[in-house]
Amino acid sequence: MAFWLFKSEPDVWSWDDQLGRGEAGEEWHGIRNYQARNNMRLMKVGDLGFFYHSNIGKEVVGIVEVCRTSAPDSTTDDPRWDCVMIRAVRPLRKPVTLEDCKADPRLADMVLVRNTRLSVQPVTEDEWRIVCAAGGLADT
Repeated sequence: MAFWLFKSEPDVWSWDDQLGRGEAGEEWHGIRNYQARNNMRLMKVGDLGFFYHSNIGKEVVGIVEVCRTSAPDSTTDDPRWDCVMIRAVRPLRKPVTLEDCKADPRLADMVLVRNTRLSVQPVTEDEWRIVCAAGGLADT
């Protein structure tokens, strides 16, 4: 299993919106960055990801699961773009902010800390455990 981080502006698509999709999940569409798209092409069903509120809040607020591998993005006819489908798994007990991540020297190499603009990014297993613990999910 691999770990990822999905960024969304909460005034466009929030954690509550994601929760509202239930088990069916939601297509993670609209990504128009090759690196982010390529990250989605590497994902497998069952991979886990952090749901991150960007711009407003700048914090990890929940955990999602990939429930469909990469397929054509339904919001465009351009064959270059595809996306995965994700479903909400659980909220963090306490949001973990970008500032929290920057303040923890163990996360200095985390993509979120080094490249805050990439909308879909990998997370290492160690980073996953550290952020989950900071968010009150030490059992994840």
